[in-house]
Amino acid sequence: MGSPENLGKQLIKLNCLLADFARSRQFYSALDLFHHIHSSHHLRPDHYTLSTALTACANSQDTVLGSQIHAFGFRSGLRIFSHVSNALLSFYAKTQYLCCVKRLFGEIGYPDAYSWTTLLSACTKLGELEYAVQVFDQMPHRDVAVWNAVITGCAESGYDELAFNLFKKMHSLGVSHDNYTFASVLSLCSLELWRFGGQIHSMVVKTGFFVRTSVINALLTMYYNFKSVSDAFRVFEDAEDGVVDQITYNAMIAGLVSLERNEDALVMFKHMQDIHLMPTGLTFVSLMGSCSDARIAAQIHSLVVKHGFQDCTSVGNAAITMYSNCNDFKSILLVFERIKERDVVSWNSIITNYAQQEDMFGEAILAYLAMQREQVSPDQFTLGSLLSNSQSVIDVEIILSIAIKSGLILKIEVSNSLISSLSMFGEIERAYRFFRDDMLSRNLVTWNAIISGCQSNGLPVQGLNLFSELLGIGLRPNASTLSIVLSLCATIPSLPHGKQIHGYILKFGLFYEYSSLGNTLIALYSKCGVLHWSVRVFQIMTVGQMQQVLRDVVTWNSMISAYAQHGKGREAVCCFEMMTGSGGVEPDKATFTGVLSACSHAGLVKDGIQMFNSMVNTFDIKPGVEHFSCIVDILSRAGYLDEAEKMVNEKRVFEIEDPTVWWGLFSSCAAHGNARLGRMVAGILLETEKDNPAVYVMLSNIYADAGKWEESASVRELMQRYRVVKQPGSSWIRSS
Repeated sequence: MGSPENLGKQLIKLNCLLADFARSRQFYSALDLFHHIHSSHHLRPDHYTLSTALTACANSQDTVLGSQIHAFGFRSGLRIFSHVSNALLSFYAKTQYLCCVKRLFGEIGYPDAYSWTTLLSACTKLGELEYAVQVFDQMPHRDVAVWNAVITGCAESGYDELAFNLFKKMHSLGVSHDNYTFASVLSLCSLELWRFGGQIHSMVVKTGFFVRTSVINALLTMYYNFKSVSDAFRVFEDAEDGVVDQITYNAMIAGLVSLERNEDALVMFKHMQDIHLMPTGLTFVSLMGSCSDARIAAQIHSLVVKHGFQDCTSVGNAAITMYSNCNDFKSILLVFERIKERDVVSWNSIITNYAQQEDMFGEAILAYLAMQREQVSPDQFTLGSLLSNSQSVIDVEIILSIAIKSGLILKIEVSNSLISSLSMFGEIERAYRFFRDDMLSRNLVTWNAIISGCQSNGLPVQGLNLFSELLGIGLRPNASTLSIVLSLCATIPSLPHGKQIHGYILKFGLFYEYSSLGNTLIALYSKCGVLHWSVRVFQIMTVGQMQQVLRDVVTWNSMISAYAQHGKGREAVCCFEMMTGSGGVEPDKATFTGVLSACSHAGLVKDGIQMFNSMVNTFDIKPGVEHFSCIVDILSRAGYLDEAEKMVNEKRVFEIEDPTVWWGLFSSCAAHGNARLGRMVAGILLETEKDNPAVYVMLSNIYADAGKWEESASVRELMQRYRVVKQPGSSWIRSS
């Protein structure tokens, strides 16, 4: 046993070592050293020992040891030291025991600025904003750090409006802002606050904080929230070289990716390499999350390995997403196998990819079981993914039993997926009962799921009633809700309801924000018989607010289909020519289905053939059964049966299993009395529809119309031989 003086020096050295461990984030080493000091017969922990050990407990989330140190501090009287009390406050705040923070703060005789700030920060971060505001108002001294604490807490808890109001109050009281204040508020600015964001940008420049990296990064985030790439680039280019860091480049890359400017993001990444800035894991996560080019994906992945991020779980998860976008299932499996520490995101990704493969839903369930064996707890997204990708009602039943057993059925995301899955397989009554009787809470996604289920199961009136109920409880529908409801109106069709929804869209300024609503309105008005309203909506969609072009390929397809439904073939062709001449929008298969259908209904043979050839030769689109049906119908209706037969033989349409093309040609043979071709088509149809009396009856009629009575009779005999019975016709007579 040494002298008290030597023991004191030894404790000081150990306290310094303890502090070094804590500063270098070696928390477990720090706690081991604390155990050594505490269990020593000669040394007694002092207030420095306790405060440092509590910091290590807070950062390692060791609540048991932290509580024991609290008890030791109380018994030894060391809690009277302000830095011990503050360390305890910080410990309970970081381990999210707000009640302990409140009680302990009340026991501090003279709380200092750190005590107040810790209490304030804990309240805001843990969601007790009203109490936080009360604490804020009671604080004797509120410097910039205090204001930053409450503003940041509000921002992190989703109370954006309160954060903005506090910032304005801070400014009006003359409290100087610093880089943390600006960074917190700028990151919150959304598109609706673009003017306010511009004002803060001016303040940043005026007060000289444009040289701070955190402020530059926050400005970039803000301008990408505004979807203003040009302003983001202007900030990036105006920033001084010494200010720009890896986080700045990450913000640029992530922002460009969020706006689908993937090529620009790759250019920014190359520039980052050119100036010898080392990419971080987040750099690769952003790049890989949007990549769908297999060649580029392989290059990015090789750089991941080169920079040593192959063992990073988040990067591995992003690589799975990247290869999923590239439809490279083999690489997905390889990446997953190489992830050393798989988290719930890793397992969710592989389960989803298994479920999305054809006939591999069983492997998805096996992956779920393997996830449990590795003691990784599934979350709502695990089961939500399984439900969304289920391939039968039996699959849904299996996942439902898992959800009930695990308790995840109480998660609203799982409940919403269950409603969608049941509806998808025609179990709309079960979905509705679950919606009414079993859900503890509902959000807008829930209502969208059940209303969409009504639409897909042919219950438009019930869907509209649910929409009225949604409005009655004060929920505000989004673009998805309104698109579904407009489709319901088109199904009935109900023009008055559609007009009311259109008015709602205009009232809340949603028309120019979501092109999908305009597309659905075009289809609605067409089905309701008011084509000129469809045209009007289409014309308005040329440009919207902030000069953003709204027409996409679906817009053009909707308008072409509207013309086709109303027999306006020439207008449909003109619309197609406008589309291809406008630039930026390429036609797809649905475009040609619409324009060919329009040509068929209007008898535009020359235009129809031209469109079909354009699809194959100019746009390199492989025709489907719907395109062959249209072109054969165009030729057949005009009496060009030989040309129709030639196309059928040249394009090998006989290899298509769908009989739609053949029935169209068969009907034309009957209309034009072509017995030779009619017999050939009938033979093809009978290979797949041997028991269909319509084939025999139509062929018999073709022979009869051509005066070939013996052949007609022989077809009738075939019907008797194969016992094919034509259902007798019937009619209803209503009498008063």
